[in-house]
Amino acid sequence: MHFQRISMFILRSIAISLMLLTILPSPAQTSKKEAAEKLRLKQLDDSIPLFRGFSVKADVVGLIQKAVSDYGQYEAGLKLNLKDKYFPVIELGLGQTNHQDITTNTSYKTSAPYGKIGVDFNILKNKHDIYRFYVGFRYAFTSFKFDLDHPDVKDPVWGGTAPFSGQNISANYHWGELVAGIDAKIVGPLHLGWSARYKRRIAHNDGTMGNVWYVPGFGKQGGTRLGGTFDVIIDI
Repeated sequence: MHFQRISMFILRSIAISLMLLTILPSPAQTSKKEAAEKLRLKQLDDSIPLFRGFSVKADVVGLIQKAVSDYGQYEAGLKLNLKDKYFPVIELGLGQTNHQDITTNTSYKTSAPYGKIGVDFNILKNKHDIYRFYVGFRYAFTSFKFDLDHPDVKDPVWGGTAPFSGQNISANYHWGELVAGIDAKIVGPLHLGWSARYKRRIAHNDGTMGNVWYVPGFGKQGGTRLGGTFDVIIDI
């Protein structure tokens, strides 16, 4: 009797195991499905032409910044689409400020263009989705002139005062940006996109008056190295 119970238990265990084997996918089946999906994506990728068009974009953050503070920029860009993977991009803008510091009685004014060039990489597994998550980089440059109006400075050694103001002072900036962002198709050719950027100065010439207060496209001297954009994008 005891032996029969053990035998029945073993038979039931074997039956349940066989049922599970038929229900659950085997590692070989899972591997075949993954291979089939990879093959499908590869065939889709091979069918996509190299040049997929281009898009134009305009940044909204700079406009808002200009509206609520005494500095900001207007920025637009052109981005090529290569196989939905690689996106060479050029961005052009106009940075402006008319800053008044009532504490030091100092004013700083400039308005100058800047340019950026770089590339974004779509890192999503499905490159041809309506959403894109990308990382990339930019090289940026601006050459500008600024006006600085400051009260005369007292000479601590010889006494008297010396002027500390200037007009059309020349300066230039080179910097790099690391970029991470996402864009999503809204309707038709319209996309909206967000990006976060980390800026790092490469080389600079502040001119003859010391550190400049604001650099077109880069931002305030001594401010945060982090920035961002909110882009309205049209695919063409």
